[in-house]
Amino acid sequence: MQRICVIGTGYVGLVTGTCFADLGNRVVCLDIDGEKVARLRRGELPIYEPGLEELVARNVAAGRLSFSSSYAEAVPEADFCFIAVNTPAGAEGEADLGYVRAAAASLAPYLNDHAIIINKSTVPIGTADRVDHIVEQHLPAGRKGLRFGVVSNPEFLREGSAVADFMRPDRVVLGAVRRDDAARVAALYAPLKCPILITDPRTAEMIKYASNAFLATKISFINEVASICERLGADVRLVAEGMGRDARIGSAFLDAGIGWGGSCFPKDVRALAHMAAVSGCHPQLLRTVIEINKDQRLKVIQKLRDALGTLEGQTVALLGLAFKPNTDDLREAPALDIAHLLRVDGAQVRAYDPVAMPRAKHVLPDAYLARDAYDAVDGADAAVVVTDWNEFKQLDLRRLRERMSRPVLVDGRNIYEPAAARAAGFLYHAIGRGTTDTVK
Repeated sequence: MQRICVIGTGYVGLVTGTCFADLGNRVVCLDIDGEKVARLRRGELPIYEPGLEELVARNVAAGRLSFSSSYAEAVPEADFCFIAVNTPAGAEGEADLGYVRAAAASLAPYLNDHAIIINKSTVPIGTADRVDHIVEQHLPAGRKGLRFGVVSNPEFLREGSAVADFMRPDRVVLGAVRRDDAARVAALYAPLKCPILITDPRTAEMIKYASNAFLATKISFINEVASICERLGADVRLVAEGMGRDARIGSAFLDAGIGWGGSCFPKDVRALAHMAAVSGCHPQLLRTVIEINKDQRLKVIQKLRDALGTLEGQTVALLGLAFKPNTDDLREAPALDIAHLLRVDGAQVRAYDPVAMPRAKHVLPDAYLARDAYDAVDGADAAVVVTDWNEFKQLDLRRLRERMSRPVLVDGRNIYEPAAARAAGFLYHAIGRGTTDTVK
């Protein structure tokens, strides 16, 4: 049994700490937010993540998982200290390392001899060197000879499937100056029986950014193709299927829609573009990927304008608010951009999401937050599918149409078959599926 401290109890920190506890380690999850720690001790999770609540309860009951707001309490016994704090985007897209710096400085006075500090947060290239320097600076005078290591261990967890992603990873990436340090961290992951890639720290940090940027590029690419399909009468879903059957391309992340959001893709693509620019490179592709994604929100508004004639005084229902299914995360969610654009054009917004409603109250104060999807579309002139929740795929389309004042349906995630939607009485508008209906 290894002793682990995980600093930060957001998506990455809480999932990482809980899963390591479930592998048989003794884990303390540390957060400076005392109220958050108190809620965690009561079994109240700050995030929605399938399977995580049960996993937390099981490991707390077994005595393997605990929560603390004190560095002096959590760090001294730890052999491994994971830094899993937020790295928000700055004004120019750069990653703000304020929380990482604070964590490194705060843990230093209590660090165990031979402990390994692991950067789990998504951090700019060279952060491992900075953490090493910060810890050295903040070691107490009598402990300047303390031996410790710093390892870069980027996370690849998807919200909505984070527990499964941790337990069944495609790979674990470890970057270290000393291979022995990486080997010690690799031993923590050994029970997962997954490929482990050991590199230098900067390469490990770059792998994370390059991976997310590539996935974002695939989505923006298929959305660009979808726009062309609409003009030329092709069906992007079949185009994507034909492309995806090529082993060199693969089918993942080829779903045309209203673009990506969340806490990772937007922030990481902008951060990589910023790092490239300040390093003397010209990140033209990355900038275009961001621009295409931004345009997808505008295209939804244009489809509504084309269908309704004007948005002034119209009521539009948004089905889905979270940036993706199986999460309540509203960070960079397309729904928030669309709601803002609708209000600017004078439309009233009604909305429903299976799990994100409590968070939505704080960010959509002017919208009517409905009890369910049918309540959301009641009296609406148009409905927009924003998040592809399974719940929405099972809706009774005829019943949905009957609740609406006008029959405009913009399927922003292509979850319905056009023929079925039209048979239910809708004027159906998809993303890149060739044909367009208009109000008569």
